[in-house]
Amino acid sequence: MSSKSFFNFKYGVSRKSSPKTPPPPPSKQPLQPSKPSSPAVFQPNAGEMRRVFNKFDKNNDGKISKEEYSSAVGALGGKNAKSEVTKAFQAIDTDGDGFVDFDEFMEAQKSEGGVKTGDIKSAFKVFDLDGNGKITAEELLQVLRQLGERCSLEGCRKMVKGVDADGDGMIDVDEFMGLMTRTMKLA
Repeated sequence: MSSKSFFNFKYGVSRKSSPKTPPPPPSKQPLQPSKPSSPAVFQPNAGEMRRVFNKFDKNNDGKISKEEYSSAVGALGGKNAKSEVTKAFQAIDTDGDGFVDFDEFMEAQKSEGGVKTGDIKSAFKVFDLDGNGKITAEELLQVLRQLGERCSLEGCRKMVKGVDADGDGMIDVDEFMGLMTRTMKLA
């Protein structure tokens, strides 16, 4: 389920990189029409990544177990949580101990080159429960509660208001993008 990229676990990807062939020298490159630039990639803030990691690590033992990860995937509506967990752990658990520690979690970020705009848009879809392109305070409340967060509707309204640049009382994808990348560096 692509919405799980919100947590920046990349399921089903190999950690092995394919060898890159260098481009031919500029004088021998054929002229090609310019292509649109590739999607932006952001480098996550280590402190924020620690907070995300800690949300998974429910028992605070410094590592994410398959059960903890499965619980988070299930809370977000993952239909194939077991297979997603297996794929994620195959890609991220580099020492093979059956757990993902913070170093492995951060290394997965580095190996993927950072957080892509597509990842953030997938995260937006997790919160946009009715699929209308806007996140309401009620939707935010529902998702946060599914993730085990204690929050009130009034608190969620304050969060939405703090991000809502156009004053419509909801968060659109551009406002969400700004929120999510506010403390990240463009890679």
